[in-house]
Amino acid sequence: MRRPYWIPKNASPYDFPNVDNALDTPDGLLAIGGDLSPSRLMVAYHRGIFPWYSDEQPILWWSPSQRMVLFPNELKTARSLRKTLRKQLFTVTIDQAFHEVMQACAEPRSHQQGTWITTDMIEAYCQLHEYDFAHSIEAWYGNQLVGGLYGVTVGKLFFGESMFSRMTDASKVAFTQLVWQLQRWGYELIDCQVYTNHLDSLGAREIPRKQFCMLLDRLSEMPAYIGNWEFDDDLVTTMLATKS
Repeated sequence: MRRPYWIPKNASPYDFPNVDNALDTPDGLLAIGGDLSPSRLMVAYHRGIFPWYSDEQPILWWSPSQRMVLFPNELKTARSLRKTLRKQLFTVTIDQAFHEVMQACAEPRSHQQGTWITTDMIEAYCQLHEYDFAHSIEAWYGNQLVGGLYGVTVGKLFFGESMFSRMTDASKVAFTQLVWQLQRWGYELIDCQVYTNHLDSLGAREIPRKQFCMLLDRLSEMPAYIGNWEFDDDLVTTMLATKS
């Protein structure tokens, strides 16, 4: 029986097995151990690997056989969501409250026990944010943070990690505006990791790991957007006009 690779203590950040060695059961489990240093995390993302574990477990590294992704031009915006966007009910920003977004994403959900966004995970991704590798999208209702998401960027690919919503459509509005902005910057793919009905409703779909890695190899070599991440002033009105 095949077992996941154990990363030795103090191992090089590059010490990961090939993703083809990921287990079938549980699907995608590739390695155990290591650390959450910025260098190891970025090596992992460049190879199509991400950490996902709970407080009671060692660090688990995954590369599932089917990868949930969104091609930006396949984003679905329901009529009700477009109506919310036109109302401009929420103010959406980038990188204004990274730590708060991660904390909100870590809050327990009604359909699950515990959280995989551990204290160590929050600290690690906040470090990536300081290095401009990780970004947060915030949806505000007045001065209240009511929705958002965060993720990691490599080349022209954005790895979405988690989102949260405290008001109807808040996270969908944040996600939609992010997708539209990334599209303008020439980003060709958003990694959503694993299937959920919510992501499916937004137009995401599963592709084989091999196809994902081929796209990753190409897109990671493309230059990332240079400059402060912020939304274009005309983004929503222009995109809504083209989607009508």
